[in-house]
Amino acid sequence: MADAPAFDWMCARLEQESSLDRLEARGTVRLALKSAGLDARAVTPEQLKVVIEKILVGELETRGVEDSAGLCAGFARALDAEAARLGVEAAGETPDAVFSRLGGGS
Repeated sequence: MADAPAFDWMCARLEQESSLDRLEARGTVRLALKSAGLDARAVTPEQLKVVIEKILVGELETRGVEDSAGLCAGFARALDAEAARLGVEAAGETPDAVFSRLGGGS
């Protein structure tokens, strides 16, 4: 099974806008998704946005990526604009459910 379009989009953006190469970008995004209990083959744009905002920023800081917070804020905004193209109709957990599982939900 191929990776979800949202995953591929995120990896390409991360590679373009950071010092990470292709393998580092894909591995970093996979680790962030794994921390949230999500799979690269099925992640939705909505789920990915939560991961970007709550987990990816820390993963990038750990790897010494400059302005990790700014990059992730930009990724989240760009993802909003691309969500329809990347398949928002895909079934899955809501962003609130992912956030709750990460310990920050209401």
